Amino acid sequence: QVQLVETGGGLVQAGGSLRLSCAASGRTFSNYAMGWFRQAPGKEREFVAGINRSGSNFGYKDSVKGRFTISRDTNMMYLQMHSLMPEDTAIYYCAARYVGTTNFDFYDLASSYFTWGQGTQVTVSS
Repeated sequence: QVQLVETGGGLVQAGGSLRLSCAASGRTFSNYAMGWFRQAPGKEREFVAGINRSGSNFGYKDSVKGRFTISRDTNMMYLQMHSLMPEDTAIYYCAARYVGTTNFDFYDLASSYFTWGQGTQVTVSS
């Protein structure tokens, strides 16, 4: 089991930037693939970005490519967001999937993850 806490959300004008952080504790962080998801009111939770256990393999939702960057270090995962648009407004969630020491995949389905943070609100005004 790993515990996740998201921080960094807030209110920003269109075109602005935010950096989200996910702090992990409880188990060996390097044994987990990680992801960012978001959910707007009345919509399904959607994949934003995913990263493998080593940080060497990652992927993005098409609409955020070139604007968002996912990364990780010893015990943190990040989502750097630039050129934010109103349609990026959502609660952003950090997620973890235990993969052990031999799996280097990233995952883009919410059902692939079993541990979630409580989310951080990102609001982009026009």
